[in-house]
Amino acid sequence: MSHQGSCLCGQVTYRLDAEITELACCHCQQCRKAQGTAFATNAPVNEADFSFESGRDLIHEFESTPGKFRAFCSNCGSPLYSRLASRPGVLRLRIGSLDTELTHQPDYHIFAADKAEWYDIGDAKPQYSAFKDA
Repeated sequence: MSHQGSCLCGQVTYRLDAEITELACCHCQQCRKAQGTAFATNAPVNEADFSFESGRDLIHEFESTPGKFRAFCSNCGSPLYSRLASRPGVLRLRIGSLDTELTHQPDYHIFAADKAEWYDIGDAKPQYSAFKDA
């Protein structure tokens, strides 16, 4: 299985040569600010399965907290993934950047206690106060 994705302006394109088997809705304040919405939907993927097809030189990373890097297109600002220095080899892919169809539904919510006060989590998925495995 492979997936294709891109940024808003289309200059950055990528390929993921793996199934997406886990989806998390992250409600932390940083994800809300980076996405401009109530939460970010992310999938942990192996970095070895991810490759840029175009626009790699447009990717910039911002260290939002020590050891956490958020990657985005420097032309249009689209967030594409984040990575933690403490979890080498794993990217947290921003699912909104996918161009291919994805039928997998979110599995859980993380940092649910930090959710926007104006948003109610309306499903019965598990809710965690931090990362699922923390």
